[in-house]
Amino acid sequence: MGKTFNTDGYCDPKLHYMVNLDTRLREIKSMVDAGKYFTINRARQYGKTTVLTALADYLQTEYEVISLDFQGLSYADFESEYSFAAAFSRQILLYTEHIPAEAEEELKQYSAGRVEGVTLSRLFVLLSELCRKSERKIVMIIDEVDSASNNQVFVDFLAQLRFYYLRRGRTPAFQSVILAGVYDVRSVRGKIRPDEDHLENSPWNIAADFLVDMSFSLDDIEGMLKEYENDHHTGMELNLIAGMIHEYTSGYPYLVSRFCNYLDERVAGMKGFPDKSSAWTKAGFYEAERMIVKEDNTLYQSLIRKIELYPELRSILYELLFTGKPIPYNATSSYMKTAAMFGIIRNENDTAAISNRIFESVLYNYFITEEFSVSRMYLMGVQERNQFHYKWDRKLQCRVKNQE
Repeated sequence: MGKTFNTDGYCDPKLHYMVNLDTRLREIKSMVDAGKYFTINRARQYGKTTVLTALADYLQTEYEVISLDFQGLSYADFESEYSFAAAFSRQILLYTEHIPAEAEEELKQYSAGRVEGVTLSRLFVLLSELCRKSERKIVMIIDEVDSASNNQVFVDFLAQLRFYYLRRGRTPAFQSVILAGVYDVRSVRGKIRPDEDHLENSPWNIAADFLVDMSFSLDDIEGMLKEYENDHHTGMELNLIAGMIHEYTSGYPYLVSRFCNYLDERVAGMKGFPDKSSAWTKAGFYEAERMIVKEDNTLYQSLIRKIELYPELRSILYELLFTGKPIPYNATSSYMKTAAMFGIIRNENDTAAISNRIFESVLYNYFITEEFSVSRMYLMGVQERNQFHYKWDRKLQCRVKNQE
């Protein structure tokens, strides 16, 4: 079986058509070489895990890489320093190839819960010793930090990272630490849920700004389509199709791959599009766009949940869609930061704009359907109220309240 366009999790270059990540990997490596600690926080389905997996492979020629995923940790693992140390040790043992024998044995003791009263301080003494004994500098990558980012044990974990970062001229420490997720752990107040009190992770204020562009450029998309075209010979106009995909998605990785996936597997073979050559056309693109806007997928579900959770976000999106009133982009505004963090809006010449045309269509349809539903319910309520609470008085020739 040949390569496919993947929209379900991690992309493997051996199995899937992908954009070339080399430029991004070089940019990130330059931050690692400089000893930066930083976060990669991007919206859901923005290709973070794919980049981190490729980055771990890319760095291994020069560094020892500890690549962990907090999604594999349970809520109970964050209940105490002791349980966290055990879970963290298990992850290191599972995902690290070269561990000095003494450190490996101690990690096994921690992971099995055989050492009572293990604290984060004790765990970090071991990690510092691991850094000292390693033949190569160690880079730690942790994906899905969202599962822990408003947890006190995780805050203390960040504090320990900060402590060793500030002392690394005197104490062995990681060359670089990379935390990835939707939420920026430098400001957990951005992770707002109305029913909870939240902690602010100020210990991570050592993190450098991550400015690498994770969205797909026109050249990225065209390069990916060129590889596909070399395999399938559809005769598509590469620049035209790549341009249309970029115009409608603004390079949002999931949406780019979704368009390609639909054109390849769903539009091709439909009525009017008997083969791949007929699908990879302007008409085929618009058919894919119609299907994508109407579908129900996890990205849209996440988008709608955010609107329902954050009334201010809902208001700004409604204004942008239906009034056309320009709204200044203010990076210090909490709801503006939240919307940008979730990938829903972007800064366009210092004005807030919905991130892409697909989101515009999905949100427009959502608001229209919601308003229709509310209006219909209101009318039905009036009719039912009239039917059950009033009657016509023949003598008075008017409606009176039904007392029955």
